[in-house]
Amino acid sequence: MKATQSKTPILKYFLISLILSLPLLLLLTSLQPHLHRRHHPTVTDPTSADLKIRPGYSSYETYLQRQLNKTLNPKLRQIWTTRDWDRKIQVFAKFFDELKRKNLLSNQSKALCIGARVGQEVEALKRIGVNDSVGIDLVPYPPLVIKGDFHKQPFDDETFDFEFSNVFDHALYPNKFVREIERTLKPGGVCVLHVAISRRGDKYSANDLYSSKPLVKMFKKSEMVDVRKVDGFGLDTEVVFRKKEKIQIQG
Repeated sequence: MKATQSKTPILKYFLISLILSLPLLLLLTSLQPHLHRRHHPTVTDPTSADLKIRPGYSSYETYLQRQLNKTLNPKLRQIWTTRDWDRKIQVFAKFFDELKRKNLLSNQSKALCIGARVGQEVEALKRIGVNDSVGIDLVPYPPLVIKGDFHKQPFDDETFDFEFSNVFDHALYPNKFVREIERTLKPGGVCVLHVAISRRGDKYSANDLYSSKPLVKMFKKSEMVDVRKVDGFGLDTEVVFRKKEKIQIQG
């Protein structure tokens, strides 16, 4: 009889503890999916899995420092300005000549190269007659490349007729990257991107692109006019956009 009475308070306290702990258990259960998702790459557009941001950047400063680690690497800069200099200029010149034949670029174009590092693509444009050309990069390389962040270009609206970049995969905020291009392009201006779709970018890439669909969606003020396979220093696809002309409203 005494044994039965001693068990009754223990059982009572156990049931009370269980009831009191239920709200905490329910809260932890509801948070579990969110905690799990934090370890996956962020999708720029939740309706598309074709563009993913790589994890690991605790702040924008952390991202910038990682990009600078590549740009300021003395061995790479030595290669870019010596062994790779003429070779890359020749390849870029062929790409730009083809764009001229398609009437997407002309000698009168005011051109910008985005993420140009030491400026081989700028030099290539000048060599084929597009003299009003400049590049931007986090680290300037005068006179071909001036300092600039492609997430916030240091230019006025509607400045350029032509913009080229092969560093889309280095954009931490692809939407900002594209918005700045469309902001600084003149109406009717052309943007050409070399991107990796069939291949993955290097260890300094900030995003991975799996089709051209996210680009089409982000270029809200432009139309895609051409897409083709290329062999561009690890990048396999050329995508061309033309900014729409402004609609004149008749009074």
